[in-house]
Amino acid sequence: MNVKIHPQHLKGSLRVPPSKSVSHRAIIAAALSKGRSRVSNLLYANDIMATCDAMEGFGAVINKRDTWAEVIASGRLRNPGRPIDCKESGSTLRFLVPLGGVVEEPVVFTGEGRLKTRPMTPYFDIFDEKHIRYVYNDQLPLSVEGELTPGTYRVAGDVSSQFISGLLFVLPLLAGDSEILVTTPLESKPYVDITLEILETFGITVENDNHERYRIPGGQAYKSADFEVEGDYSQAAFWIVAGLIGGDITVEGLREDTRQGDRAVIDIAKAMGGRVTVEKDRVLVKKSLTQGTVIDASQCPDLVPVLAVLAAVSEGKTSIVNASRLRLKESDRLTAIAEELNKLGAQVIENPDGLDIYGKEHLKGGEVDSWKDHRIAMSMAVASIRCTEAVTIHGAEAIEKSYPHFFDHFKALGGLIIE
Repeated sequence: MNVKIHPQHLKGSLRVPPSKSVSHRAIIAAALSKGRSRVSNLLYANDIMATCDAMEGFGAVINKRDTWAEVIASGRLRNPGRPIDCKESGSTLRFLVPLGGVVEEPVVFTGEGRLKTRPMTPYFDIFDEKHIRYVYNDQLPLSVEGELTPGTYRVAGDVSSQFISGLLFVLPLLAGDSEILVTTPLESKPYVDITLEILETFGITVENDNHERYRIPGGQAYKSADFEVEGDYSQAAFWIVAGLIGGDITVEGLREDTRQGDRAVIDIAKAMGGRVTVEKDRVLVKKSLTQGTVIDASQCPDLVPVLAVLAAVSEGKTSIVNASRLRLKESDRLTAIAEELNKLGAQVIENPDGLDIYGKEHLKGGEVDSWKDHRIAMSMAVASIRCTEAVTIHGAEAIEKSYPHFFDHFKALGGLIIE
């Protein structure tokens, strides 16, 4: 799908979609519980559907309603008896691979696109140490067969926090106590905080020792619960930047005391001179003259594409650092955002672990590609606001992965789109 956007300042209010990160975790915890849970404020984008389908394979019944789900589970996992198709969802794959170690018979995980080759080494190191059988030929499918046992699990913290979260979901179910030792400094700590908060909501106890060691008592059982998913700061970031570069926008449905690391978009925007006001459950953004800064992306990597757009139309130089993990996402996001912004007339220099961006008052417009990456597609749409000519986005259907209504919301705020 190609989308052509004519430059237009956006203005108005919208309610941000529910957090994808929280939604994955809430569905998994509810599906591991015994009894009936309700997970409300859900958006059934492709990634969330992948997790729902997977947990149904492991034995839960998930009755999907328009914006919520009733999850009925027995508290016991079964072998799916079919491959678990994770689509392009890294969260689904990495959170659920450890479940293959607590059911009988092999479990096969498949996927699509770049997910087939995204790094899985931390699990393979554990499987080798724990003598868990697996079959993997440099890309999905992955077959896991073997019994996870209580004990010590060592995980590097600089590849992806998703491996730690995956173990945190499963280790409480084992008969004995376990611990996770983080062998290198943990990046994306807020994502583990989200996992720990949801585990607590569903009755699971984990002792967190400064994100260097997690002590997990064994023999625990998930308890059913009713849970409402909060608004997504990583999606709100697109509208916050849209407001800063082109109009007054109010983003509603955001939890002020969130554990989401992507709340950092507010602090970064303010550091760049953005006029941003946080109220109880909403953020008010006014068009601002922003200046370049240094952005440490180690704890908020998903913000980089849209922050690069903001930097491209800010005064002076912005350096984005500690962002090398973006090369392992749905696309190589450092290369993708640099190349596509430069097509629009920006001045972006790609570094091994980040970007140097020299701001301009306006970009020129032109034709860009999504790289089949939802965050690249949405960032290009936001960039169109400060272009002098139209922007055509090729592969715009990539938004279906996380935010299928993005272009509808864009038009509701005054965007001029021809699909």
